[in-house]
Amino acid sequence: MSNADPYTKKAEQAAEGLTPQQKIDGTLSLKHTSVPVLMSLRTGLKQVLKSTKYCMFTTRSPEGELHARCMAPASTRQPADVGLAEGLRFSFIANNATFKMDEIEFDSHVNVSFLDPSSTCWVSVAGKAQITNDRETIKSLWSPLVAAWFGDLGDGVHKGDASDPRVSAIQVVPDSIRYWYAQRSSLGQMTEIVTSAMTGGTAAPGQLRTITKAEIQLVEGLNTA
Repeated sequence: MSNADPYTKKAEQAAEGLTPQQKIDGTLSLKHTSVPVLMSLRTGLKQVLKSTKYCMFTTRSPEGELHARCMAPASTRQPADVGLAEGLRFSFIANNATFKMDEIEFDSHVNVSFLDPSSTCWVSVAGKAQITNDRETIKSLWSPLVAAWFGDLGDGVHKGDASDPRVSAIQVVPDSIRYWYAQRSSLGQMTEIVTSAMTGGTAAPGQLRTITKAEIQLVEGLNTA
């Protein structure tokens, strides 16, 4: 990391020494004793994801434009709850008549990003999207509230349920995951930012962690062995 970017260097150094399993599942170590105990427990990817409800799902058009839209992970298989023996996957229910499906067919590379405004923790997932029309998979992901986004067209076929031919599932397989874990409260973060601004220091009130594709595969392999 270049010395011209001291913030990233400091935030990444703070995360050194964590195993891939700890990055995903969390660790109970408390590095900063001033952080509330609750924050100390939310140190893994799964814990950060559990604090969020929605994400921005970004696809790329044939013209190279990036299009993002707010989506909610499928209710019964949120990545925070999926065992690594099944693989870390980000699953969604979507209408296959929308242009995002055309963009996924054109280029399967997508980004899924989550943010918890209350803590400033965020997650950025770079991966490849897979579309499936398998009815059993769709039923396993289905929530009755999802029907509100489809509606019953009254033709006896497009009923807005799990058997509706418009309904598909999207599964995003991560190539890499970067996330920020805030180690200080909002007041603590502001104090560090103000102090750094006044003294010429660099504020990094948390850790910037990267989970590589190799690390994801390693942890999945350990949990299926």
